Amino acid sequence: MSTQAKSSKIRPLVFYPAFILLIVTIILNFVNPEAFLAVTTAAKNFMTVQCGWMFSLAGVACLIVVLLAYFSPLGNVRVGGAKAKPLLSRGSWFAVTLTTTIASGIMFWGTAEPIWHIAHPPKGIEAMSPAAAKFAMETLFLHWTFVPYAFYTVPTIVFAFAYYNMKRSFSVGSEISPILGKFDQRRIDKWVDAVILFAIGTGIASSFATSVMNMGGGLNALIGINNDKTLWIIVTIATTALFTFASGSGLFKGIKLLAKFNVYLYYVIIAALVILGPTVYMFSLGTEAFGGFLSGIFDKALFTGAASSDSWATGWTTFYWTNWMAWAPVTAVFLARISYGYKIKEVIMMNFFIPAGFGAIWMSILGGTAINFQMTGKVDLVAVMNEQGSGAAGYAVLNQLPFAGILMVIYLIAVIVSFATATDSTTNAMASICTTGITEADQEAPLYLKVLWGAIIGTIAVIFLGTFGVDGIKMLSYLGGFPALIIGVLSLISLVFIMKKPQKFDVVSKQEDE
Repeated sequence: MSTQAKSSKIRPLVFYPAFILLIVTIILNFVNPEAFLAVTTAAKNFMTVQCGWMFSLAGVACLIVVLLAYFSPLGNVRVGGAKAKPLLSRGSWFAVTLTTTIASGIMFWGTAEPIWHIAHPPKGIEAMSPAAAKFAMETLFLHWTFVPYAFYTVPTIVFAFAYYNMKRSFSVGSEISPILGKFDQRRIDKWVDAVILFAIGTGIASSFATSVMNMGGGLNALIGINNDKTLWIIVTIATTALFTFASGSGLFKGIKLLAKFNVYLYYVIIAALVILGPTVYMFSLGTEAFGGFLSGIFDKALFTGAASSDSWATGWTTFYWTNWMAWAPVTAVFLARISYGYKIKEVIMMNFFIPAGFGAIWMSILGGTAINFQMTGKVDLVAVMNEQGSGAAGYAVLNQLPFAGILMVIYLIAVIVSFATATDSTTNAMASICTTGITEADQEAPLYLKVLWGAIIGTIAVIFLGTFGVDGIKMLSYLGGFPALIIGVLSLISLVFIMKKPQKFDVVSKQEDE
């Protein structure tokens, strides 16, 4: 049964710096919009032009190390020790993991992203051509399967091992504890947590904005309400209330129920498109593109566009890598908590292989359908998105199928539940790391902290979305990505340390053997 953290107190040096910086972000937008734009643009240019190559290398490094970790001695270590019992069944574990990570994103970008790639591919590929269609599907696999889940899995493994097996503190700083040796980790925990809270605040606001835009597109398609700032504010308030209700139900009640319901909705959407959509085309294109993705995965993951002075990679791939990096350190805290009682090898399977496989299937079906409709002229999705925004793409695709009204309602509900689940789990982790007293896997941070973080993030998301549109979503990702990159690289090194000799660090196993 879930409980509030005993003797919960705010960690002031963790909470207030991130809180104040995010509030200043909101105020600056209204007081001095020019300065606000200058700061965010400078951050964007720094992240994409100066540091894009760093994120690309980090992504490939995470991918390689996760695969090595699966087959290393660390893979057979159980999180929490040999006697630890899982807190979640495998089915619940899968549902919560999937919906916590990229679920709200795949609802938005699954249909919109490939169309933008077809219409505006990198230099050397002709727009609206068969080559552009294949490239678009290959890019979906790049952005939504193995690399992003590698970003998540590395800090998840390290935090789970450090917190439960090394008995380190409940802090993002524990993700780098294996390389600290005898250094007093508590000296840096508060600074690491404060920086990462700001990073995840901007990262989750980016995903919040995509969900709001997607929900607005659904309401526009179903009942004709204008998908504008007023609707975004209403949607933000309503969905914040939904995830607040889920948060109040506790870690293993609200989130688990929402996640399971969410996954069933995904299955319904997949089944409907397979039965009613261009089935042969989606699977044929998916198969062909998956081969191209695998054979050229390093070329694609490390593509920066520098040789041809092409900005495509900075606008897309770097955007995603910064987003995943911003999310990963704090999301890993939550993913590690629900991994308690399972072996590291099982943690890698559930946090890397299985959800990446689901992402490949989802993108083949939704992306393949969208590409088919665009390339055959069934619906001009480029025109739809130029006129109504990217959030309209999914509904425009569904509107071409039998039972369109029912499917669009199901899709909209899935978007809402995806958003609520991801926001609930992430604000849970945010509240937990700025609170003292979290000592067990099922203990909760105070509800008011989760609501407070949700309200701040929602406000920032609406401001950026209203001011900059889709570009605002991308700017938010860039703001949080760089500090998270540093923690991510140190987490990666930490994982290499514990992979070699896990028994050297495993305090719990030593105690069990005595």
